[in-house]
Amino acid sequence: MNANVAIRSERKVQDLGGGVKRRVLAYNDDLMTVEVIFEKGAEGSVHTHPHTQCTYVLSGKFEYSVEGERVTLNAGDSIVVPPDLPHGTICLEAGTLIDTFTPMRKDFINE
Repeated sequence: MNANVAIRSERKVQDLGGGVKRRVLAYNDDLMTVEVIFEKGAEGSVHTHPHTQCTYVLSGKFEYSVEGERVTLNAGDSIVVPPDLPHGTICLEAGTLIDTFTPMRKDFINE
């Protein structure tokens, strides 16, 4: 098979601290899918990176900040953040995000 298959139960969960956990799923050099699990009140601090990021809210409720503008996202909502824009989130109700990055985040697999 010429595909990268990620069996979720076989992927390591990284505890990032502060009520946030990350599980890297399928990826190749061009694309990466990541599951991010948040406890209520946990934060993804404002940061930038050179990747385009698309986030799908699988469950929970999150307040996103992109370049200082805020938006509330609920289960089923999504957002695309272009490269190098300051962004972050606060978890309002415990939940899970599915982040997709292009190109892939090498820093996530080297940790």
